[in-house]
Amino acid sequence: MTDAPNLGVAPSASEVISKHLRDAIISGQFAEDEPIRQDDIARVFNVSKIPVREALKRLEAEGLVRFMRNKGAVVTRISEPELAQIFEVRVLLESQAIRLAVPKMTTAHIARASAICDEFMLDDNVGRWAELNWAFHTCLYEASERPFLLNMIRSIHDKVERYLRVQMTFDEGKERADQEHRGILQACADQDVEKAVELIEHHIIGVCRTLYAHLPNATISEV
Repeated sequence: MTDAPNLGVAPSASEVISKHLRDAIISGQFAEDEPIRQDDIARVFNVSKIPVREALKRLEAEGLVRFMRNKGAVVTRISEPELAQIFEVRVLLESQAIRLAVPKMTTAHIARASAICDEFMLDDNVGRWAELNWAFHTCLYEASERPFLLNMIRSIHDKVERYLRVQMTFDEGKERADQEHRGILQACADQDVEKAVELIEHHIIGVCRTLYAHLPNATISEV
């Protein structure tokens, strides 16, 4: 018997390019307000400018780039007030996600989240910290069985991941994140919904306040 044919659809050129540019922006390879030259990207991928522009339009919809007159596409800069509002929405969405998730969590969810915490603390690759941070949160939230809600949270996470990478490099940033993650995990294991919600709120607000403390001209009162 022959193997079944691979019916998977290969990603389009614009999808490949958008993933490459998204990863580059999130990792800080492109700085805020830095132009993204369509000709250069087209040359790297050996394509016309059409799929490059399609990719940039995807990233514009995600809030990672914006189009400016005489400059073309540039990496979005998030102002301090905008950052505060983003984290405010994070609190609302993630509090609801954990509230819905805790009653449905299984021992498998708890075990997987605990394993991610262990991997987070053992990994010396700074670039992986934000990735593992997201893996921990989504591992808990997926028990809510609300994929639309999780997609919204993921979209917000992608917009601020470059800032989260920086935040975790601050003094004790990694250790603090681990300590707070394990507290959240314990509340989930105890099926203590209100405690888990309280700790998620404290965790997200704390991250925002830490970022504000290291951003120029920021005031904590805006958070």
